[in-house]
Amino acid sequence: MTPHPAARIRPAEKADLAAIRLLIETAFGTRYDPVEPEHIWTLFPVDRALVAEVDGRLVAHSQTGPMTVTVPGGQLPAIGISGVAVAAPQRRRGLLRALYSEQHRQFAAEGIPLAALTASEGGIYGRFGYGAAAREHRIRLDRRFARFLPTAPDPGGVYQVSVPEAEPEIRRIYDTWRRVTPGAQERPDAAWALAFADAPRLRNGGGDLFAFLHPDGYALYRHHDDQSIEIKELRTLTADAHAALWRALCGRDLSHDLVAPVTGDDPLPYLLVDPRQVRTVAGYDTLWLRIMDIPAALTARRYDADLETVVAVDDPFLDAGGAFALRIRDGVAECAPTAAEPELSMGLDVLGAIYLGAHPARAFAAAGRLRGAPERVRALERAFAWRRDAVLGWGF
Repeated sequence: MTPHPAARIRPAEKADLAAIRLLIETAFGTRYDPVEPEHIWTLFPVDRALVAEVDGRLVAHSQTGPMTVTVPGGQLPAIGISGVAVAAPQRRRGLLRALYSEQHRQFAAEGIPLAALTASEGGIYGRFGYGAAAREHRIRLDRRFARFLPTAPDPGGVYQVSVPEAEPEIRRIYDTWRRVTPGAQERPDAAWALAFADAPRLRNGGGDLFAFLHPDGYALYRHHDDQSIEIKELRTLTADAHAALWRALCGRDLSHDLVAPVTGDDPLPYLLVDPRQVRTVAGYDTLWLRIMDIPAALTARRYDADLETVVAVDDPFLDAGGAFALRIRDGVAECAPTAAEPELSMGLDVLGAIYLGAHPARAFAAAGRLRGAPERVRALERAFAWRRDAVLGWGF
Protein backbone atom coordinates (compact mmCIF):
# COMPACT_ATOMS: atom_id res chain seq x y z
CA MET A 1 0.00 0.00 0.00
CA THR A 2 1.37 3.41 -0.95
CA PRO A 3 0.66 6.50 1.16
CA HIS A 4 -1.96 9.05 0.24
CA PRO A 5 -0.40 10.80 -2.79
CA ALA A 6 -0.97 14.26 -1.34
CA ALA A 7 0.16 13.46 2.21
CA ARG A 8 3.07 15.27 3.77
CA ILE A 9 4.75 13.55 6.73
CA ARG A 10 6.44 16.05 9.04
CA PRO A 11 7.40 16.62 12.69
CA ALA A 12 4.65 18.00 14.86
CA GLU A 13 4.83 21.56 16.19
CA LYS A 14 3.24 23.28 19.17
CA ALA A 15 0.91 25.06 16.75
CA ASP A 16 -0.52 21.61 15.85
CA LEU A 17 -1.66 20.73 19.39
CA ALA A 18 -5.30 21.75 18.96
CA ALA A 19 -5.60 19.83 15.69
CA ILE A 20 -3.85 16.78 17.19
CA ARG A 21 -6.21 16.82 20.16
CA LEU A 22 -9.25 16.97 17.86
CA LEU A 23 -7.88 14.12 15.75
CA ILE A 24 -7.29 11.87 18.79
CA GLU A 25 -10.59 12.72 20.50
CA THR A 26 -12.49 12.03 17.28
CA ALA A 27 -10.65 8.76 16.61
CA PHE A 28 -11.29 7.39 20.11
CA GLY A 29 -14.71 8.97 20.64
CA THR A 30 -13.95 10.64 23.96
CA ARG A 31 -12.96 14.12 25.13
CA TYR A 32 -9.86 14.68 27.22
CA ASP A 33 -10.37 15.87 30.75
CA PRO A 34 -8.87 19.39 31.13
CA VAL A 35 -5.99 18.11 33.29
CA GLU A 36 -4.85 15.41 30.85
CA PRO A 37 -3.15 17.14 27.87
CA GLU A 38 -0.42 18.85 29.90
CA HIS A 39 0.71 15.55 31.43
CA ILE A 40 0.35 13.61 28.18
CA TRP A 41 2.58 16.06 26.33
CA THR A 42 5.14 15.81 29.13
CA LEU A 43 5.27 12.03 28.68
CA PHE A 44 5.15 12.23 24.88
CA PRO A 45 6.80 15.53 23.88
CA VAL A 46 5.45 17.29 20.83
CA ASP A 47 8.92 17.47 19.31
CA ARG A 48 8.95 13.64 19.11
CA ALA A 49 5.55 13.39 17.39
CA LEU A 50 4.89 13.02 13.68
CA VAL A 51 1.83 14.13 11.73
CA ALA A 52 0.49 13.58 8.24
CA GLU A 53 -0.96 16.61 6.50
CA VAL A 54 -3.26 16.66 3.47
CA ASP A 55 -4.43 19.94 1.94
CA GLY A 56 -3.27 21.81 5.02
CA ARG A 57 -5.18 19.61 7.49
CA LEU A 58 -3.77 17.08 9.93
CA VAL A 59 -5.13 13.64 9.08
CA ALA A 60 -2.82 11.30 11.04
CA HIS A 61 -0.64 11.44 14.14
CA SER A 62 1.70 9.29 16.25
CA GLN A 63 3.59 10.40 19.36
CA THR A 64 6.47 8.77 21.22
CA GLY A 65 8.25 9.08 24.54
CA PRO A 66 11.15 7.45 26.39
CA MET A 67 10.52 4.57 28.79
CA THR A 68 12.40 2.05 30.91
CA VAL A 69 10.85 -1.41 30.74
CA THR A 70 11.65 -4.30 33.06
CA VAL A 71 12.64 -7.54 31.32
CA PRO A 72 13.33 -10.86 33.06
CA GLY A 73 16.29 -10.18 35.31
CA GLY A 74 16.98 -6.63 34.11
CA GLN A 75 15.78 -3.41 32.54
CA LEU A 76 15.97 -1.94 29.04
CA PRO A 77 15.45 1.52 27.56
CA ALA A 78 12.47 1.62 25.23
CA ILE A 79 10.35 4.01 23.23
CA GLY A 80 6.63 4.06 23.92
CA ILE A 81 4.21 4.91 21.11
CA SER A 82 0.84 6.51 21.88
CA GLY A 83 -1.89 8.71 20.45
CA VAL A 84 -1.91 6.88 17.11
CA ALA A 85 -4.83 8.15 15.06
CA VAL A 86 -5.81 8.39 11.40
CA ALA A 87 -8.83 10.44 10.34
CA ALA A 88 -11.64 8.15 9.17
CA PRO A 89 -11.90 9.59 5.61
CA GLN A 90 -8.17 8.93 5.07
CA ARG A 91 -7.95 5.42 6.49
CA ARG A 92 -6.64 2.53 4.38
CA ARG A 93 -4.39 4.94 2.48
CA GLY A 94 -1.02 3.92 3.97
CA LEU A 95 -0.70 6.87 6.35
CA LEU A 96 0.02 4.77 9.43
CA ARG A 97 2.71 2.85 7.59
CA ALA A 98 4.28 6.11 6.41
CA LEU A 99 4.32 7.51 9.96
CA TYR A 100 5.67 4.28 11.42
CA SER A 101 8.35 3.93 8.75
CA GLU A 102 9.76 7.33 9.65
CA GLN A 103 9.42 6.86 13.40
CA HIS A 104 11.05 3.44 13.45
CA ARG A 105 13.93 4.69 11.32
CA GLN A 106 14.46 7.27 14.05
CA PHE A 107 14.33 4.57 16.74
CA ALA A 108 16.95 2.53 14.89
CA ALA A 109 19.19 5.56 14.48
CA GLU A 110 18.92 6.24 18.22
CA GLY A 111 19.92 2.65 19.03
CA ILE A 112 16.69 1.94 20.95
CA PRO A 113 16.42 -1.85 21.54
CA LEU A 114 12.65 -2.00 22.21
CA ALA A 115 9.56 -0.18 20.96
CA ALA A 116 6.37 -0.55 22.97
CA LEU A 117 2.70 0.27 22.60
CA THR A 118 -0.78 -0.63 23.81
CA ALA A 119 -3.22 -1.48 21.06
CA SER A 120 -6.86 -0.45 20.70
CA GLU A 121 -7.19 -3.07 17.93
CA GLY A 122 -5.42 -6.42 17.91
CA GLY A 123 -5.03 -6.90 14.16
CA ILE A 124 -2.94 -3.85 13.29
CA TYR A 125 0.53 -4.10 14.75
CA GLY A 126 1.75 -7.60 13.92
CA ARG A 127 2.60 -6.47 10.42
CA PHE A 128 4.99 -3.93 11.94
CA GLY A 129 6.78 -6.65 13.91
CA TYR A 130 4.98 -6.15 17.23
CA GLY A 131 3.92 -9.06 19.42
CA ALA A 132 1.54 -9.06 22.37
CA ALA A 133 4.12 -9.51 25.15
CA ALA A 134 1.84 -9.25 28.21
CA ARG A 135 -1.70 -10.43 28.89
CA GLU A 136 -4.26 -9.78 31.58
CA HIS A 137 -7.47 -11.40 32.77
CA ARG A 138 -10.49 -9.57 34.14
CA ILE A 139 -12.09 -11.46 36.98
CA ARG A 140 -15.35 -11.04 38.87
CA LEU A 141 -15.77 -12.24 42.45
CA ASP A 142 -18.96 -11.93 44.52
CA ARG A 143 -17.51 -11.03 47.91
CA ARG A 144 -20.65 -12.27 49.71
CA PHE A 145 -19.79 -15.88 48.78
CA ALA A 146 -16.00 -15.68 48.99
CA ARG A 147 -14.81 -17.70 51.98
CA PHE A 148 -11.11 -17.95 52.66
CA LEU A 149 -9.61 -21.33 53.49
CA PRO A 150 -8.70 -21.85 57.16
CA THR A 151 -5.11 -22.29 56.00
CA ALA A 152 -5.07 -19.08 53.93
CA PRO A 153 -2.76 -16.36 55.27
CA ASP A 154 -4.47 -13.71 57.39
CA PRO A 155 -1.61 -11.35 58.19
CA GLY A 156 -3.59 -8.13 58.59
CA GLY A 157 -1.70 -4.85 58.32
CA VAL A 158 -4.11 -3.15 55.87
CA TYR A 159 -5.34 0.37 56.53
CA GLN A 160 -7.97 2.49 54.78
CA VAL A 161 -6.29 5.82 53.99
CA SER A 162 -7.03 8.74 51.72
CA VAL A 163 -5.46 8.59 48.28
CA PRO A 164 -3.33 11.73 48.86
CA GLU A 165 -2.05 10.31 52.15
CA ALA A 166 -1.24 6.98 50.49
CA GLU A 167 0.48 8.46 47.44
CA PRO A 168 4.10 8.46 48.71
CA GLU A 169 3.85 4.83 49.84
CA ILE A 170 2.07 3.81 46.65
CA ARG A 171 4.90 5.29 44.61
CA ARG A 172 7.51 3.50 46.72
CA ILE A 173 5.77 0.14 46.49
CA TYR A 174 5.19 0.47 42.75
CA ASP A 175 8.84 1.29 42.07
CA THR A 176 10.00 -1.76 44.01
CA TRP A 177 7.39 -3.95 42.30
CA ARG A 178 8.14 -2.80 38.77
CA ARG A 179 11.86 -3.56 39.08
CA VAL A 180 11.14 -7.30 39.35
CA THR A 181 8.06 -7.52 37.11
CA PRO A 182 8.63 -8.05 33.36
CA GLY A 183 6.70 -5.56 31.24
CA ALA A 184 6.33 -2.97 34.01
CA GLN A 185 7.73 0.47 33.30
CA GLU A 186 9.34 3.18 35.34
CA ARG A 187 6.56 5.63 36.18
CA PRO A 188 7.39 9.32 35.71
CA ASP A 189 5.73 12.09 37.73
CA ALA A 190 3.44 12.97 34.82
CA ALA A 191 2.16 9.38 34.66
CA TRP A 192 1.47 9.44 38.41
CA ALA A 193 -0.31 12.78 38.02
CA LEU A 194 -2.59 11.25 35.39
CA ALA A 195 -3.31 8.23 37.59
CA PHE A 196 -4.23 10.31 40.64
CA ALA A 197 -6.17 12.89 38.59
CA ASP A 198 -8.47 9.96 37.76
CA ALA A 199 -10.19 11.59 34.78
CA PRO A 200 -14.00 11.09 34.96
CA ARG A 201 -14.08 9.88 31.35
CA LEU A 202 -12.01 6.83 32.38
CA ARG A 203 -14.13 5.81 35.37
CA ASN A 204 -16.75 3.75 33.48
CA GLY A 205 -19.43 5.57 35.42
CA GLY A 206 -17.81 4.87 38.80
CA GLY A 207 -16.97 7.21 41.65
CA ASP A 208 -13.76 8.60 43.10
CA LEU A 209 -10.76 6.44 43.98
CA PHE A 210 -10.29 4.90 47.43
CA ALA A 211 -7.12 3.30 48.74
CA PHE A 212 -6.13 0.34 50.91
CA LEU A 213 -2.51 0.40 52.03
CA HIS A 214 -0.27 -2.37 53.37
CA PRO A 215 3.47 -1.99 54.06
CA ASP A 216 4.10 -4.26 51.06
CA GLY A 217 1.17 -3.47 48.77
CA TYR A 218 -1.72 -1.24 47.84
CA ALA A 219 -5.11 -1.34 46.16
CA LEU A 220 -6.79 1.56 44.38
CA TYR A 221 -10.50 0.97 43.81
CA ARG A 222 -13.82 2.68 43.12
CA HIS A 223 -17.50 1.99 43.77
CA HIS A 224 -20.17 1.71 41.07
CA ASP A 225 -23.92 2.26 41.39
CA ASP A 226 -24.62 -1.45 40.74
CA GLN A 227 -22.91 -2.22 44.08
CA SER A 228 -19.78 -3.49 42.40
CA ILE A 229 -16.23 -2.45 43.23
CA GLU A 230 -13.76 -1.92 40.40
CA ILE A 231 -10.14 -2.48 41.43
CA LYS A 232 -8.12 -0.14 39.28
CA GLU A 233 -4.68 -1.17 40.48
CA LEU A 234 -3.38 -3.75 42.95
CA ARG A 235 0.37 -4.17 43.38
CA THR A 236 1.98 -6.36 46.02
CA LEU A 237 5.53 -7.26 46.97
CA THR A 238 4.72 -10.30 49.11
CA ALA A 239 2.18 -13.11 49.34
CA ASP A 240 1.08 -11.77 52.74
CA ALA A 241 0.31 -8.36 51.27
CA HIS A 242 -1.69 -9.98 48.44
CA ALA A 243 -3.78 -12.07 50.85
CA ALA A 244 -4.29 -9.18 53.27
CA LEU A 245 -5.48 -6.77 50.58
CA TRP A 246 -7.90 -9.30 49.08
CA ARG A 247 -9.32 -10.00 52.54
CA ALA A 248 -9.81 -6.26 53.03
CA LEU A 249 -11.51 -5.88 49.64
CA CYS A 250 -13.78 -8.84 50.33
CA GLY A 251 -14.74 -7.19 53.62
CA ARG A 252 -16.30 -4.18 51.92
CA ASP A 253 -19.93 -4.21 53.04
CA LEU A 254 -22.66 -2.64 50.88
CA SER A 255 -21.05 -4.14 47.78
CA HIS A 256 -21.40 -7.33 45.78
CA ASP A 257 -19.03 -8.05 42.92
CA LEU A 258 -15.34 -7.21 42.92
CA VAL A 259 -13.99 -6.68 39.39
CA ALA A 260 -10.22 -6.69 38.94
CA PRO A 261 -7.42 -7.21 36.41
CA VAL A 262 -5.12 -10.11 37.36
CA THR A 263 -2.35 -12.13 35.77
CA GLY A 264 -2.53 -15.80 34.92
CA ASP A 265 -0.52 -16.81 37.98
CA ASP A 266 -2.54 -14.82 40.53
CA PRO A 267 -3.02 -16.99 43.67
CA LEU A 268 -6.46 -15.58 44.56
CA PRO A 269 -8.46 -18.72 43.57
CA TYR A 270 -6.22 -20.88 45.76
CA LEU A 271 -6.96 -18.78 48.84
CA LEU A 272 -10.69 -19.61 48.66
CA VAL A 273 -12.78 -22.57 49.74
CA ASP A 274 -14.50 -22.43 46.35
CA PRO A 275 -12.04 -21.29 43.65
CA ARG A 276 -14.91 -21.14 41.12
CA GLN A 277 -16.01 -17.93 42.79
CA VAL A 278 -13.17 -16.26 40.87
CA ARG A 279 -14.74 -16.02 37.42
CA THR A 280 -12.69 -14.96 34.42
CA VAL A 281 -14.90 -12.69 32.33
CA ALA A 282 -12.34 -11.44 29.81
CA GLY A 283 -8.79 -11.97 28.63
CA TYR A 284 -6.86 -9.43 26.60
CA ASP A 285 -3.42 -8.25 25.59
CA THR A 286 -1.83 -5.22 27.24
CA LEU A 287 1.79 -4.49 26.29
CA TRP A 288 3.01 -4.99 22.71
CA LEU A 289 6.73 -5.07 21.92
CA ARG A 290 8.78 -4.74 18.75
CA ILE A 291 12.39 -5.82 19.20
CA MET A 292 14.48 -3.26 17.35
CA ASP A 293 17.86 -4.85 18.13
CA ILE A 294 17.65 -8.63 18.58
CA PRO A 295 21.13 -9.26 20.06
CA ALA A 296 20.78 -6.33 22.48
CA ALA A 297 17.34 -7.46 23.64
CA LEU A 298 18.13 -11.15 23.98
CA THR A 299 21.35 -10.57 25.91
CA ALA A 300 19.69 -8.03 28.26
CA ARG A 301 17.27 -10.52 29.85
CA ARG A 302 17.98 -13.60 31.98
CA TYR A 303 16.78 -17.15 31.39
CA ASP A 304 15.72 -20.18 33.42
CA ALA A 305 17.26 -22.89 31.21
CA ASP A 306 20.29 -23.39 28.99
CA LEU A 307 19.92 -23.30 25.22
CA GLU A 308 22.17 -23.37 22.18
CA THR A 309 20.55 -22.86 18.80
CA VAL A 310 20.35 -20.75 15.66
CA VAL A 311 17.17 -18.73 15.22
CA ALA A 312 15.99 -17.13 11.97
CA VAL A 313 13.75 -14.09 12.50
CA ASP A 314 11.72 -12.51 9.72
CA ASP A 315 11.05 -8.78 10.01
CA PRO A 316 8.27 -7.85 7.57
CA PHE A 317 8.64 -4.13 8.19
CA LEU A 318 12.27 -3.06 8.53
CA ASP A 319 15.58 -4.93 8.58
CA ALA A 320 15.98 -6.11 12.17
CA GLY A 321 15.68 -9.77 11.16
CA GLY A 322 18.21 -12.37 10.08
CA ALA A 323 19.78 -15.51 11.51
CA PHE A 324 21.22 -15.36 15.03
CA ALA A 325 23.34 -17.76 17.04
CA LEU A 326 21.86 -17.86 20.55
CA ARG A 327 23.81 -19.48 23.38
CA ILE A 328 22.41 -19.42 26.94
CA ARG A 329 24.41 -20.71 29.91
CA ASP A 330 23.52 -20.23 33.57
CA GLY A 331 20.85 -17.69 32.70
CA VAL A 332 23.11 -15.44 30.59
CA ALA A 333 22.80 -15.20 26.80
CA GLU A 334 25.21 -14.52 23.98
CA CYS A 335 23.63 -13.60 20.64
CA ALA A 336 25.15 -12.58 17.32
CA PRO A 337 24.29 -12.70 13.60
CA THR A 338 25.42 -15.90 11.88
CA ALA A 339 25.51 -17.58 8.50
CA ALA A 340 24.78 -20.99 10.07
CA GLU A 341 21.68 -22.97 9.16
CA PRO A 342 18.73 -22.08 11.46
CA GLU A 343 17.14 -24.69 13.73
CA LEU A 344 14.19 -22.43 14.56
CA SER A 345 12.42 -19.74 12.56
CA MET A 346 9.72 -17.23 13.44
CA GLY A 347 8.43 -13.75 12.70
CA LEU A 348 9.65 -10.79 14.70
CA ASP A 349 6.15 -10.47 16.18
CA VAL A 350 6.45 -14.00 17.62
CA LEU A 351 9.82 -13.21 19.17
CA GLY A 352 8.26 -10.11 20.76
CA ALA A 353 5.37 -12.17 22.10
CA ILE A 354 7.58 -14.77 23.81
CA TYR A 355 10.27 -12.32 24.88
CA LEU A 356 8.88 -11.69 28.40
CA GLY A 357 7.65 -15.26 28.86
CA ALA A 358 3.95 -14.45 28.41
CA HIS A 359 3.26 -17.07 25.73
CA PRO A 360 4.50 -20.65 25.33
CA ALA A 361 6.55 -21.29 22.20
CA ARG A 362 4.59 -24.51 21.54
CA ALA A 363 1.40 -22.50 20.95
CA PHE A 364 3.00 -20.55 18.13
CA ALA A 365 4.49 -23.78 16.77
CA ALA A 366 1.02 -25.36 16.72
CA ALA A 367 -0.25 -22.32 14.79
CA GLY A 368 2.55 -22.67 12.22
CA ARG A 369 4.14 -19.39 13.27
CA LEU A 370 7.24 -20.90 14.88
CA ARG A 371 8.98 -23.63 12.96
CA GLY A 372 11.52 -26.19 14.18
CA ALA A 373 11.87 -29.71 15.52
CA PRO A 374 9.62 -30.34 18.57
CA GLU A 375 12.60 -30.82 20.90
CA ARG A 376 14.05 -27.47 19.77
CA VAL A 377 10.70 -25.75 20.38
CA ARG A 378 10.50 -27.27 23.88
CA ALA A 379 14.04 -26.13 24.66
CA LEU A 380 13.22 -22.60 23.50
CA GLU A 381 10.09 -22.55 25.66
CA ARG A 382 11.95 -23.71 28.77
CA ALA A 383 14.61 -21.05 28.30
CA PHE A 384 12.20 -18.14 27.72
CA ALA A 385 9.77 -19.05 30.52
CA TRP A 386 10.04 -16.83 33.59
CA ARG A 387 9.05 -17.09 37.24
CA ARG A 388 6.80 -13.99 37.19
CA ASP A 389 4.03 -13.16 34.74
CA ALA A 390 4.58 -10.13 32.53
CA VAL A 391 2.44 -7.13 33.52
CA LEU A 392 1.91 -3.72 31.95
CA GLY A 393 2.82 -1.30 34.72
CA TRP A 394 0.74 1.68 33.55
CA GLY A 395 -1.34 2.22 30.46
CA PHE A 396 -0.28 4.64 27.76
